[in-house]
Amino acid sequence: MRTNTEYKNASLDRLRGNWKPVVLASLVVMLISFVVVGAIQGPSFIVGNTVPPNFGLLFGLFGGSMVLYIFVLYPLMLGYSNSMRLVYERRDYEATHNMFAIAKSNYLHKVAGMFLYYLKIVLWTMLFVIPGIIMTFAYAMTPYILEEHPEISAWDASTRSREMMKGHKFDLFYLYLSFIGWFFLAMLTAGIGTLWLAPYVEGAKAAFYNDLKAERGEEAVTE
Repeated sequence: MRTNTEYKNASLDRLRGNWKPVVLASLVVMLISFVVVGAIQGPSFIVGNTVPPNFGLLFGLFGGSMVLYIFVLYPLMLGYSNSMRLVYERRDYEATHNMFAIAKSNYLHKVAGMFLYYLKIVLWTMLFVIPGIIMTFAYAMTPYILEEHPEISAWDASTRSREMMKGHKFDLFYLYLSFIGWFFLAMLTAGIGTLWLAPYVEGAKAAFYNDLKAERGEEAVTE
């Protein structure tokens, strides 16, 4: 496994001179997320503040919000992560097109896989917070596996991620931690800086995943 600096430099190498398409993809994800969250929070706020509160409608809206998250945001996030993986592995900069194409292909399988991925994390977190955090990193490669290995069941995709991440969970945590300064700078721009930060982080994570594949003897990119 490489150092954090090497992963970050590998990401920057792919992005240098090609920021426009990846920033556009980040913007599309952000806008769709805002629309989905707005569609959820707006009605929920209104219903929750009626007197007396209409709990039946509120629970209905909550159920609707989960549908939006599961069937819209989950596959979209998978598509975004894998579009950044293609930037790293193939220097394929059609990020927005790839994001939607990946999200749509084998759609229900990916929805199920992402649902189980988040469900496992939630269940671990409900048990204890620290195990939940640990398992967040253990299952972090699930979106890549769902795309690259459609033959693996939705349940087993997160299990395979857990196997790949044995001995490497802290490495990924440390990699994320190395971006903390950039995160705070992005927040100073009212979040606009995350349009650049997100592909930078995702590129480094894709390089990390590539090394995990190489470690297992799977086909991987050589620098």
